Amino acid sequence: MLSRVLLAFSFVVASLATSLPADLPPFNSSLFKDLNVTRGFTYHYYASPADAGKPTLVFLHGFPSSFYDWRHQVSFFQDKGYGLVVPDMLGYGGTAKPLDPEAYAPSLITKDIIDILDAEGLQQSVLIGHDWGAKIASRLANYFPQYFSSYAFLAVGYIAPDAFALPYPEQNNLSRAVLGYENFGYWDFFSSDGADQIILDNFDSFFDIWFPKDTVLTIKDLAPLGAINSFLRNGRRVTPGDFVTPEERTVQMELLRQEGLAAPLNWYKIMTTSIESDDDQGIPSENAVLKKPVFFGAALRDYIAIAATYIAATLQNSNDTLTIQQYDSGHWVMLEVKDKVNTDLLQWIEGLNY
Repeated sequence: MLSRVLLAFSFVVASLATSLPADLPPFNSSLFKDLNVTRGFTYHYYASPADAGKPTLVFLHGFPSSFYDWRHQVSFFQDKGYGLVVPDMLGYGGTAKPLDPEAYAPSLITKDIIDILDAEGLQQSVLIGHDWGAKIASRLANYFPQYFSSYAFLAVGYIAPDAFALPYPEQNNLSRAVLGYENFGYWDFFSSDGADQIILDNFDSFFDIWFPKDTVLTIKDLAPLGAINSFLRNGRRVTPGDFVTPEERTVQMELLRQEGLAAPLNWYKIMTTSIESDDDQGIPSENAVLKKPVFFGAALRDYIAIAATYIAATLQNSNDTLTIQQYDSGHWVMLEVKDKVNTDLLQWIEGLNY
C-alpha cells in the first residue's frame, strides 16, 4: 500500500485522465483539461489564460517526464501574466498511452498538439521544448509554422529533417568514432523487450543516473551500448542532483509509476527503427530552415545531447534572429539553472514582436 506521503502526491487515473491534487503548486487543479484529439487519443494538459497583450507559451516535455517538469517555468511566467499550455505528451500522465510505436510518429503528434491549440483558440504562441519535446517543437516548426511566433529549445536544439537519416547502428558507429562512446547507445536498451519492467524494478537506480549530480558519470554508466542495462540490473546507486528535491522526486516517480513505462519507451523505439526517418520524409522542404526567432539554451555538461552539435545544427538551420545561451548545467537546464533559464527566456520573449 502506498504511504500517506505518496498518496498525497498521487493522481487519480480514470479513463486515461488525471486529476491534479491541490497540493502541487504552482499548478491550479481547476486549469487542467482533457481533449479528445482528431485521431481519438485523450490529451491531458494545463491551460492558463494570458493577460491582455501577453502571448501564450507552449511547453513540451521529454523523457521520462510530464507537465510537472515545467513547474519552475509555470510559476515564473504565470505570475507575470503569460498564457500557458503544458501538456502531458503522448504516453505520459493523464494522456493516452498507446503501445504501438507507430502512434508516436512526429507528424501525428504534431497534429495532436495543433488540435489542443485550436481548442484553445491560439495563434502565434511561443513554442518551448526540452529533450524529445524539442524534437516535437522542431516538427511543429516544420509542419505548422503559422501557429507560432518563435521557438525555444532547451538542451536539445533544433532537429533538422535529415538529422536521423543514418540508421541507428551507423549513428552509434559515428558517435563512437567521434566521441569515443555511443552517446545514444542507451536507446538500444530502451527499445528492448522488458526494459520498462527492469527500470521500474530498479527505479531509484534509474532516477539517480538520469538526474545525476555528476553528469560525467553518464559517459560510462548511461550512454554507451549496454551500460544502463548493467547499471540497473546491478542496482547501482550514484548521488542524484540536488536540483530535484526528495519531495519532487517522489512526485516524478509516482507520475511515471501510475501506468508504467511501456508507452513512454516508444519514443525510443521509433528512433531505433525506420519509423522516425520514414516519417520525416514528409516534411515540406521549404520549412526545413527556421524562419522565425529562435532561442537555444545549451547544456554544457550534457554528455548525451552534446551542446556543440546542437549549436552548430541550430546555427545552420536558422534564417532569423538566433539567441544562444550556454549554461553550466547538465541536461535538465530548466531545473538545474531554473532562475537563469527563466530570466533569459523572459528577456528573449520580451524582445519579440508578438
